Amino acid sequence: MPEKARARVVVRGRVQGVFFRAETRDVAHRLGLNGWVLNRQDGNVEAVFEGDEESVRRAVDWSRVGPPAARVESVEVVWEEPAGESGFKVRH
Repeated sequence: MPEKARARVVVRGRVQGVFFRAETRDVAHRLGLNGWVLNRQDGNVEAVFEGDEESVRRAVDWSRVGPPAARVESVEVVWEEPAGESGFKVRH
C-alpha cells in the first residue's frame, strides 16, 4: 500500500488572480489528493496536499510552476503528519 503523506506549501510570486486555486484543485483531483487551497492576505497562496506520497510530491512539483499566467518566485514546503483530510476544497 502506498505511503501516505501530507505537505503544506506556501507559493510566493504572482499567484493570485491567475486561476492558481482552481488549477490547484484540478491537479489535486487528477492526482486523487485531499486537502485545500486558499489565497492568503499577504498575496501568497497556501495549499495542503494529502494522499499517497508520490502524488503529493507531484502536486508540490506542479506548485513550483503553477498555471500559465502565474509567476512563481518561491515555494516553501513543510511535510506534516497526515490529518485525514476528505476531498479537496478551495477555501475563501
